[in-house]
Amino acid sequence: MSELIKELQWRGMIHDIMPGTEEQLDKEMTTGYVGFDPTADSLHIGNLVPVMLLVHLQKAGHKPIALVGGATGMVGDPSGKSAERPLLSEEDLNHNLEGQKKQLMQFLDFDCGENSAEIVNNFDWFKNFSFLGFIRDVGKHITVNYMMSKDSVKNRLESGMSFTEFTYQLVQGYDFLHLYENKNCKIQMGGSDQWGNIVTGTELIRRKAQGEAFAMTAPLIKKADGTKFGKSEGGNVWLDPKKTSPYKFYQYWLNTSDEDASNFIRIFTLLSQEAIESLETKHAEAPHLRILQSALAEDITTRVHSAEDLATAIKASNILFGKSTTEDLASLDEDTLLSVFEGVPQVEISKAELESAENAIDLLSVITKDQIFASKGEARRMLQGGGVAINKVKVESLDTKPEIDLLQGKYFLVQKGKKNYYLVVVG
Repeated sequence: MSELIKELQWRGMIHDIMPGTEEQLDKEMTTGYVGFDPTADSLHIGNLVPVMLLVHLQKAGHKPIALVGGATGMVGDPSGKSAERPLLSEEDLNHNLEGQKKQLMQFLDFDCGENSAEIVNNFDWFKNFSFLGFIRDVGKHITVNYMMSKDSVKNRLESGMSFTEFTYQLVQGYDFLHLYENKNCKIQMGGSDQWGNIVTGTELIRRKAQGEAFAMTAPLIKKADGTKFGKSEGGNVWLDPKKTSPYKFYQYWLNTSDEDASNFIRIFTLLSQEAIESLETKHAEAPHLRILQSALAEDITTRVHSAEDLATAIKASNILFGKSTTEDLASLDEDTLLSVFEGVPQVEISKAELESAENAIDLLSVITKDQIFASKGEARRMLQGGGVAINKVKVESLDTKPEIDLLQGKYFLVQKGKKNYYLVVVG
């Protein structure tokens, strides 16, 4: 068995594989590709599965190609979709393609000699292809019966499917043929929902070029509780820090279940089998320490973002869930600060109101419009019990006004008891 296939199998990353694929990988350095759909200007964590297929392909000494779909993005892939998606403008597509290209370059080595990675855009070979030329040179090689047999078509026959989407598999199939003829590309990989589109490409290569090409897919990731992988309360978990902050990204992985963490650490990290099994043993001895989740979150946050972003995310996590200092709080940038305290009640006051407060009781009840403490009496009792902190510093005196260094020039954090936080916004 080829080293690549062995590696992917123990990681649980093979769903379907075409006969002959292993022999091809053993025979020579092989070029393989994965296509990415430019529906957004950032990849999300679901896209990381095919990205990792390319990473493992390159690590095994083969040549990876990432195809960004400037042409296929104009058509829209029907695979796994119950309704047709709105078509994007060329301007939006180009914007999305540039964002995805930058992210793909983080994971692959583009300067390592013979098996250096490449990024290609299928718009480059489709832009001058006439409709008549396409149906004459490509369409005649694939029968309607063959196209109708695909799940992506059969599943949509009752609800309806446009000719545009029906032809998608031919367009993707031609991508494979083009790369086969121009880049000697012999393997296409992707998620298991892409199997039908991929084998249309291998069939086109067989019929039109009398060649042999291969296919391999990874399982679609599912969470143990049945909820959709890659979704959080705010929607997709993106690789772009502007769409999903490194803190939220880190928290997503940190909060996975034990079963999911065991699965995800195999798929999304490059840790060895021995290292992962050792972590699982340690985790089983003390599950409450969440050793597996921490290793997963640290590895993937560092690779997608940076070691500095990981350090900030850990620091930010400790503010709510562990021990932290005023300095930790003050070091957070505004986006991270707001990410950490998303969902925490916010109280808005003016600078004049802040300055007019005469003491701690006044500040925490009257000035904050009784939103933190319902009355001066409640504020007094809590303060006397030592249960109030501002910016992580315990308020010791009831009758003097605490010194407040505003975070990012406009916020301060009030903690009431162990678990109740309020973010005060000074306007």
